[in-house]
Amino acid sequence: MTGGGARATYQVGLLRFLARIVPDLETPILTGVSGGAINAAYLASRKGDFAGAVGRFTRLWCCITPDQIYRTESFHLWCNFFRWALRFVSGGSRAVPPTRGLMDTQPLRALLTSSLKTENGVLSGIARNIERGRLKAVGITTSNYGTGQSITWIQSDSIDPCTRVYRRGEFALLTVKHIVASAALPMLFPAIELNDGWHGDGGIRLTTPLSPAMHLGADRILAISTRKERKSEDLVSSIRGYPPPAQIIGNLTNAVFLDMLDFDSLNMARINQILRDLPEEKRAGLRPVEVLVLRPSEDLGRLAARFESRLPRLVRFFVRGFGTRETEAPDSLALLMFQQNYLDYLIHLGETDAEARADEISGFLSL
Repeated sequence: MTGGGARATYQVGLLRFLARIVPDLETPILTGVSGGAINAAYLASRKGDFAGAVGRFTRLWCCITPDQIYRTESFHLWCNFFRWALRFVSGGSRAVPPTRGLMDTQPLRALLTSSLKTENGVLSGIARNIERGRLKAVGITTSNYGTGQSITWIQSDSIDPCTRVYRRGEFALLTVKHIVASAALPMLFPAIELNDGWHGDGGIRLTTPLSPAMHLGADRILAISTRKERKSEDLVSSIRGYPPPAQIIGNLTNAVFLDMLDFDSLNMARINQILRDLPEEKRAGLRPVEVLVLRPSEDLGRLAARFESRLPRLVRFFVRGFGTRETEAPDSLALLMFQQNYLDYLIHLGETDAEARADEISGFLSL
């Protein structure tokens, strides 16, 4: 499950449809990054069947408000803003108090701790499901800000992690800290200290989003994107005049968090075709991996613009300062749009989109 901040709520609606058609769906391998890591953690920690777990965390997402994700008090937000401003005008003077994220995500940590039924921060439900054979492996990806590596934290009792120059697998008992680190939007949310350094949003260096699931042994991957498929006829400018910072930031976040899944799935289709044309003895240990990518039928950035006026007042003040009202598709705004009306719409959209592809999904699950 991919990220994109509040956009990850779209995945909840899609999962709700899957729970309707296959209430006892088995998901032996789960991987997630950023907001998708939260959803993967809920599924991996679940008690009972798939439908029951999806129903419970759907009810949770239906009640989330911005103050349950980050602190929205005006005093706290202004303090963080002035601390960052002071750092810039002082030239990085050491006398300036240290700055981390613009927003404090302690509410998110508290929400996950209570709703995931953790034991000293550990997601104990994952170990329980692995012991019972319901789960094979879980991978949560973060980015190590110190080394620039993409780290996939793996909880499994039977899989060896894979290491490359810019990505590495690491065994771990998954905790709330791993989930919050994976969802730590750059600059906005503070990085989290794990055992080998400071970590932030897992999408930053994850250039091959399908690779964690593949290395964990998946031969079929159901990937849930949070970006509408773009066609040539959709490439119409959403701004007039000079691009505001919000538009530029939106393009950057899409490139970092969402575009790679499109490239990766296209390459996977090509590799599958090559492998099918080769005799097994010449495949060098490679295997075909079937991939089905599900994605929104609407632009979630454009949708966010409809609900922008309902954000907390000071948050709205800041995002407007970056020009969110100067573009019709403020993709960067969608990252922070933990606004109930927006989340409800995304859940409904996810379920509707999945229903429109019901035959394709059913066929994929029954392969």
